[in-house]
Amino acid sequence: MDLIQYINTKIKLNAEESAVIDAAFKEEFCPKGTILAPPDNRSQKIHFIEKGLIRLFYNKDGKDITHFFFDENSFAACADSVYFDKLSPYGKEVLEDSILRSIHLKDLNLLLGKIEAMKDLSFIVAVGVIDQLSERLYSIQFQSAEERYKFIINKHPNILLRVPLGHIASYLGITPQTLSVIRAKICL
Repeated sequence: MDLIQYINTKIKLNAEESAVIDAAFKEEFCPKGTILAPPDNRSQKIHFIEKGLIRLFYNKDGKDITHFFFDENSFAACADSVYFDKLSPYGKEVLEDSILRSIHLKDLNLLLGKIEAMKDLSFIVAVGVIDQLSERLYSIQFQSAEERYKFIINKHPNILLRVPLGHIASYLGITPQTLSVIRAKICL
């Protein structure tokens, strides 16, 4: 789904507002493996994913750890740098050839001033992110690795088909070997 179609599923825009937003978000083709921002960055770019997949990751003690996945019809940004102008520990990597619509925070703020309905969209997106982070925190605190894996199977099955297993294991907080054991157990 393209950006304007997506926005119109959340809020209603007239043709003029749609044209202004469409012009403000620049289209980018990013091949698989592109690093949109390395860990420890101050990127204030916000990406809408029309096609493809982005991984949010960080480095800890020399290990690359997956923090989150963003696929089609979602916005990807590092909140630390975008909203708080702080160094973000998270990097963004493109996991598939992707078509993104990107905007810098200062340009987004101009849109928010021009198009009142964009404030509603920002609120809807923020609440959605809070919900996802709440689910993630709950799973880390209260679920076993097997339960976390089953949650991905049920809630985000397409991620399992599109993401290397090493990234899935690090997202779940387990080793690739433990993931293999869990997958074998579930497939029985």
